[in-house]
Amino acid sequence: MKYIIQFAIILAICYLGDLIHSYLPIPVPGSVLGMVLLLVLLLTGVVKLSMIEDVSNFLLKHLSFFFIPAAVGLITCFTVLEGKWTALFIISVVSTFIIAVVTGATVQLLIKRRQSVE
Repeated sequence: MKYIIQFAIILAICYLGDLIHSYLPIPVPGSVLGMVLLLVLLLTGVVKLSMIEDVSNFLLKHLSFFFIPAAVGLITCFTVLEGKWTALFIISVVSTFIIAVVTGATVQLLIKRRQSVE
């Protein structure tokens, strides 16, 4: 029963994100709004980590399975992407590089901040 309640909390927050997206002219997907809403609820203490931790860990552990439908959808659109493989490759490489640089800079900043506190 505990897992059903945790999953229901996560689904309710995702649904609220979709509702916000449908009523407000925000150019952000409802799923992203749901994640931001979950972050705000966790930071304010309205939702405690223990209320969603077990189901969240399960979903993160099996995250790769959620990419399978997207990959199948990409294969079905192969004819649309036929002449754009070079651009997609360049975008993938550049965005991966940017993510690596930003992640490294963020980690270094957090390490310096932690050392200054100690």
